[in-house]
Amino acid sequence: MKANSANENKNPVIWIVDDDASIRWVLNESMDEKPYNVVVFNSAIEAVKKLEKTPPTVIISDVLMQGMTGLEFMDLVYDFDKSIPFILMTANADLDTAVKSFQSSAFDYLPKPFEIDDALAIIDRAIRKKFSSKKLKRQIKQKHQPLNIIGSAPAMQEVFRILGRVSKLDVTVLINGETGTGKELVARALYNLSNRSLKPFVAINTAAIPRNLLESELFGHERGSFTGALTQRIGRFEEANGGTLFLDEIGDMPIDMQTRLLRVLNDGSFYRVGGKTPINVDVRVIAATHQNMAEMVGQGKFREDLLYRLNVIRIQVPALRDRKEDIILIIKYYLEQEAKLYSLEQKKLNKEVEHYLTLLPWPGNVRQIRSLCTWLTIMAPDKVVTMEDMPLDLQASDISPITINDGVDWKSLLKSYADDFLNSGKIELHTCLEPEFEKILIQSAMEKTKNRRQKAAKLLGWGRNTLTRKTQDLDF
Repeated sequence: MKANSANENKNPVIWIVDDDASIRWVLNESMDEKPYNVVVFNSAIEAVKKLEKTPPTVIISDVLMQGMTGLEFMDLVYDFDKSIPFILMTANADLDTAVKSFQSSAFDYLPKPFEIDDALAIIDRAIRKKFSSKKLKRQIKQKHQPLNIIGSAPAMQEVFRILGRVSKLDVTVLINGETGTGKELVARALYNLSNRSLKPFVAINTAAIPRNLLESELFGHERGSFTGALTQRIGRFEEANGGTLFLDEIGDMPIDMQTRLLRVLNDGSFYRVGGKTPINVDVRVIAATHQNMAEMVGQGKFREDLLYRLNVIRIQVPALRDRKEDIILIIKYYLEQEAKLYSLEQKKLNKEVEHYLTLLPWPGNVRQIRSLCTWLTIMAPDKVVTMEDMPLDLQASDISPITINDGVDWKSLLKSYADDFLNSGKIELHTCLEPEFEKILIQSAMEKTKNRRQKAAKLLGWGRNTLTRKTQDLDF
């Protein structure tokens, strides 16, 4: 490979930098039929050594690596040549990483596990970008407030990716999610990361305000405009001027108010109730709802043109049952926060409680978890929380642990998971699933026997020594 091989007259040179051999192999194999020269590195340090002599067209790199992180590597690459598109990928994403990725001018951000077709599409776009422009503008790194959104699940990584991408773009965003999933937290993250962060953030729950007061609440009113209007009042739109207005539960807004909102979004002006002088504002609107807006439009309860105007960028906040791997992380975070809030000892969960809590469906989502953490912080008698310390309502029938009905074909479910696993480009299916499969069986047997190992081993068809060895190997 020659030093100047990365130009439009020769095959693009793609660098794959990852300490995971399976990822390097999958990406390399997926580009086998592409007209690319692919070079793989198992560390950023090794790649840096080749940078000046044989610069690439595009780099796709992991974030977390020994010796030098992907973000540090990207900074070095941009010091050398700002025009090289840099694609960051990670299996342990958080919002801060996603934001730093885009604020550092990463071309794109690819959460693992990813679809191979998605990765190839991003690489193709990066190549076109490289050849269509000699330089990429660097974004100015800005400090921002702490972003306390927790999540390592793929669904949350996608949320982080969108937040990182649109954080500096002044576009309208619609946030969808069940009650308690943290829609306002996402809205505040958008605000904190935006160029409007020094201006007001004004939040209003449109479902909590009586219909006859909502217009005045949003747009204000003039003195004497209606009975009881003894003084002039500034509405929420004026309060948020220059900043961000968060409209929670937008799906509950009355149709007549939807018409006024659409007009404001289109031209940035409105009249106070009883007013004759137009008020001009510069406000970014973020809306949220737990409802299916397409169904609302079909039922005539929501204006289709307003939905188009609000739904420029859509963020789907997943329910907690769809990100079960985050449950314990969130509980630990709130146990720490509640202990600080009430100046009490921070509580910890024993393994049995941790396992039980991951099985619950959590209909109240993160809000329900926070309530539990408050209760445990105040009521649990010891530092380590046991099952006996749990509130009785968590063992009620309406929120009992998730189970699979007898009629469900578990083999089909397993087959579907295996297909998704392989279609995502990952390898070593059996190696990855076997320990998880055994861990579930052991947990079930231990629960059934109340942690009596001899009886649990018998239920599993093993000897006691086998069960002991398995639990040690699985760090159970």
